Amino acid sequence: MLYIFRHMKETVYLLLILLFTISCQRNEIVKTHGIAYLEKREKLIFVNKSNKNDTINIFGQPSTKGMTNDNLWIYIERTMTKGKMFKLGRNYLTKNNVLVLEFDKYGILKKKELSSIEDMKKLTFAKNITENEIRKENFVYSFLSSVRQKMQTQRKD
Repeated sequence: MLYIFRHMKETVYLLLILLFTISCQRNEIVKTHGIAYLEKREKLIFVNKSNKNDTINIFGQPSTKGMTNDNLWIYIERTMTKGKMFKLGRNYLTKNNVLVLEFDKYGILKKKELSSIEDMKKLTFAKNITENEIRKENFVYSFLSSVRQKMQTQRKD
């Protein structure tokens, strides 16, 4: 009886280990958002030679166009992968490429700039906070006006 119990215990352990190893995926899970292989495709267009039609054939429609300038096109590639088992499966950013293309009024490519995740890590931001005095005054004025209106409507009743 004791032998059967030990044998069952070993079998359960083996099944658990087998289940654990089968459920763990060995291949990386890669999630891509935007244009895949942006760095390779960027080499297919040339400044002062390529036009908007060439760009659309290679990249497709842009992810974003400039707010005030339709001749500024932005393409994005963002790749996330799952972490290893010991990192509890958190997502990690592996690629974050941004390609900015600027065309002239004739549709010819005048400037292209590719920024990678390493370039973005080098960016520094100002720590100063800009106060908007006009907005504060407008908020205070509108708040006091609404309180005054409420007080006047209560007097009429």
